[in-house]
Amino acid sequence: MAALPLGPPGGGCLLAVGDQPGGFGPDDRACLELIARAIPVPAPAVAADTGELAADAFSLAMDTGRMEAGARLLRLFGIAPDSFDGRVETLLARTVPEDLPALMSVVEADHMTIGERELEFRILQPAGPPRWLRLRGRLLPRGEGRPARLVGTVADASTLRSDGTDVARVQRLAASLATAGTVQDVGRAVVAALRKPLQADRIALAELENDRLVVTVLDPPEPEAWPEVWRSEWRTEWPDAPVRAMPTLAAALRAGRTRIWPAGSALEPALGEVGPGGLAVLPLPAGTRMAGACLIGWDRPHHFAPDERALLTACAALTGQALLRAHAIDAEHELVGMLQRTLLPRRLPRLPGGTAVARYLPTTAGLEVGGDWYDVIPLADHHVALVIGDVQGHNAGAATLMGQMRTALRAYAVEGHPPDVVVAHANRLLLDMETGLFATCGYVDVDMEQGTAWCVRAGHPHPVLRHPDGTAEIVRCEGGPPLGVLDRAAYPMTPLRLRPGTVIALTTDGLVESPGLDLDTGMDRLARELAAADPGHLGLVADALLAGAQRDDDVALLLMRYDGMAVRPLRESWTVWRVPEAARHARRFTRRTLRGWQLSRDTVDAALLVVSELVTNALVHTGGPVRLDLDLAGHRLRLAVTDSSPRSPVKPAGIGWEATGGRGILLVEAVSAAWGTVPVSGGKQVWAELATGD
Repeated sequence: MAALPLGPPGGGCLLAVGDQPGGFGPDDRACLELIARAIPVPAPAVAADTGELAADAFSLAMDTGRMEAGARLLRLFGIAPDSFDGRVETLLARTVPEDLPALMSVVEADHMTIGERELEFRILQPAGPPRWLRLRGRLLPRGEGRPARLVGTVADASTLRSDGTDVARVQRLAASLATAGTVQDVGRAVVAALRKPLQADRIALAELENDRLVVTVLDPPEPEAWPEVWRSEWRTEWPDAPVRAMPTLAAALRAGRTRIWPAGSALEPALGEVGPGGLAVLPLPAGTRMAGACLIGWDRPHHFAPDERALLTACAALTGQALLRAHAIDAEHELVGMLQRTLLPRRLPRLPGGTAVARYLPTTAGLEVGGDWYDVIPLADHHVALVIGDVQGHNAGAATLMGQMRTALRAYAVEGHPPDVVVAHANRLLLDMETGLFATCGYVDVDMEQGTAWCVRAGHPHPVLRHPDGTAEIVRCEGGPPLGVLDRAAYPMTPLRLRPGTVIALTTDGLVESPGLDLDTGMDRLARELAAADPGHLGLVADALLAGAQRDDDVALLLMRYDGMAVRPLRESWTVWRVPEAARHARRFTRRTLRGWQLSRDTVDAALLVVSELVTNALVHTGGPVRLDLDLAGHRLRLAVTDSSPRSPVKPAGIGWEATGGRGILLVEAVSAAWGTVPVSGGKQVWAELATGD
C-alpha cells in the first residue's frame, strides 16, 4: 500500500493498493507522486475563526473583477500588498502569454460552472526564468446557480516541479490529444509535449499494423536523421519497417511497459541509431491491444531521472488511446472523402465561350459526409446548366439523396426541359421519395451564344455576378420553396444578361452563413471579395473566396466566366409536315440552306442522304410532330431530327441481300463523322455530324 498527502495540511491523502509481491517500484512511486500533485484539493480562502483572508488566498468577484488577495500571494506575483489596486487584470498582466488563455478560462465567468478548479501557470520575473504557480479554487454560487465569487489559494509550484514532471504539461497534452482529429495531430501533440522538456534529439510515433511498424510522425522529418534500415524501407512520405527487424522493440511491445536504455546499450542498429546517447521506447496501449509505439532518442549521454520516467509513463497511456481514436477517425475521413468524391463530378466539361471551376470543402466540425453538390451540364444549342444544391443533414442519407438529386436534375436538363420545369420535376421526385428531407437548389441556364441566362432558385442563396467593369452584384432572383416541401410549388425564372468577362458565382450557405455570420452579411462579403479578385485566373479566385470559410459546414462553390463565343454557329429549323412528299420538302429545305452557307457539293450530298434517312424513319416509325434542325459551327455540320417517340433507332447486326429495310442507320453511320440519339421532352432526337472541310 502507498499513502501520499494531497494538497495543504489536512487536505486528505491518496491510497494506492497493489498485488505485486515487490510492492511499488521507483517508476510507480514517481507516477503516484505525479498523480497526487494533479488532484485538486483547494484550501479554504477564508480563515474559519477570524473570517480574514489567508496569506496565500484570494477572493474574486466574478461580476466586477475586483479581487482581494493575501500578502503571500501578492509577493509571489512581485507586488507589494500596500500597492495592489484590487484588479484581477493587474495579476493577469504578469502571466506568461502562452499560459494566459488557460488562466483566463478559470477567471472568466462565461466559461465556468460551479465546482473546484486547479491550474498551473507561469508568471514573469524581473530576472531569471518564469516562476511556476499553482492555483486551486472553487466557484461559489450566488443564488439560482449564478456565480458570485471564485475563492482559493495560489502557491509556489517551482520546488515541486522539474522540466520532466510537469503536471500542467501532462494536462495540456491530454487537452491536445482530446481534440486531435488525425494521427498526424496526435504525433504533433506528443512531440510538442516531450521533445523540448526532455531535450530529446528525435521522436518517432508509429502505428502497429499486423507485423509492421508504420511510422506516421518523425521529428526531425529528414530521412538522413534516422537509421539506415528505416531509409531502406522508406515508402513515399513515411517509413514502414517490419517489427521483426527490431527484436528488442518487439519484446518491449509484448511486455507493454516503458523501456529505457542508457548510452552504450547493446541494441540492434535499427534502434541503437535512434538514440546512441539513450533511448526510451513507449508502448502505446489502447484497451486490450497495442496501438503502436513512441521512440525517443538522444545523441549525447542522457541521465533518466525518476520524474522523467513518470512523465513518459503518463504520456504513453494518453497517447495510446488517442492514437487508436485518431486512426479510426482517419479511416472514417478517408471513407467520407472517397464517398464525396464519387458523388461529385470528377472534372468539369470544356465550355464553348466560357470557363468553369468548382471547389468543395467538407466540414471539419464532424466526420459525416455532407449533402452539398454542384454540376455543370452541357446542353443542346450551346446552352450550359450551372447547378448547385444542398441537401438537409450531414449523414449517409443526405449524401445518397444528394447523388440522386444531382442525377435527376441532370437527366431532366438533358431532356431539354426549361429551367423552371427541371426544378419542378426535381421537387416532385423528392416528394415522391418520401425521405423526410428537403434540399435547396440554384439552377442557371446560360445561352453561350447570346449571353443570356435564366435563373431559378429553390430556397437557395442568390447568385452573385461580377461585371467586366469590376463591380459585383447580388442578383435578387425570384425563388420558390426548397425542394421536397410543397407539392404544387412554383419556381419562377429570372432573366440575366451577361457581357463577355462576367463571372457568375453560385455557393452554398456554408460559405456565407455561420453561427457568427448572418446570411446578408456573408453575401455582401462574398460580393466584395469577388469584385476585388482577378477574373483572369478563375481557380485562384475560387481559392481566395474559400480562404475565410468557417468550415463548420460543408462548402460548395461554382464559378463560371462568360467569355462569349468567337464564332456563333449558323442555325436553321424546319417543321416536317406529315404529307406524302415530306421527305422531299425536307431535302429541298436542307439543300437551299446549305448552299446559302456556301458548303461544298460533297458535303451537301452527304447531308441530303442523312436528312432523307432520318426524316423518313421519324415519319414511318413515330407519330406526332417532327422537326429538322441544321447547325453549322466551325467545320462541323450537325443534322438533328426530333420526334415524339422515346424509342431509339437500333443498328441491325446484319442484313441479308433479300432484306427490304434496315439499311438507313448503316448509311447514316457510313457518311457521318459521328451520330447518336438523346431523349428530349418525352421523345428523342437523332443527330449526325459531318466534317465540312470548307
